[in-house]
Amino acid sequence: MTDDVRRTSKVWTLPNGISMLRLAGVPLFLWLVLGPQADWWALGVLAVAGVTDWADGWLARRLDQRTSLGELLDPLADRLYILAVVIGLALRDIVPWWIAVILPLRDVLLWVLVPFLRRRGYSALPVHFLGKAATFNLMYAFPLLLLGDGDGTIATLALVFGWAFAGWGIGLYWWAGILYAWQVRTLFATMGPDGVRHE
Repeated sequence: MTDDVRRTSKVWTLPNGISMLRLAGVPLFLWLVLGPQADWWALGVLAVAGVTDWADGWLARRLDQRTSLGELLDPLADRLYILAVVIGLALRDIVPWWIAVILPLRDVLLWVLVPFLRRRGYSALPVHFLGKAATFNLMYAFPLLLLGDGDGTIATLALVFGWAFAGWGIGLYWWAGILYAWQVRTLFATMGPDGVRHE
């Protein structure tokens, strides 16, 4: 087994520890939003999640600790935060329920494609700029919408900007999903069931 394989199969690295800490914030956020409705603390959890999202990737590259687990944990944490936030806000009647359905539905549709990819030797869907841009917009939208659940000028401005980010985020999220599906279709068209590319 080479050093590269050994390195990519490690579990206990600093970046992975940060990702696991970020995952632990998901139930904490939901409890803060739905239990005591401590919105400022919940916003703090989201802020920490945003910083650690950047930090784990930066440290993985800087320390040469990129792992297979880390490649799974990072997008998983992003998806779980989006799911937790949208469900929490829907239960608080801050966003309509159709948003709480349409965002996870896109991920469910893409997860259906993963077994077909694995049969052809791919572990996951490729990441591209649109998916990152969609996540970026949504990560800004939901904290602003939570902040907008109040009175006053700041709440009003937060609501306006929050819905602007949400509109772009939802649109880009689905656009990225369609592109992922198209990439899979193209892959299937050029590769046989045995994983051999056919030109």
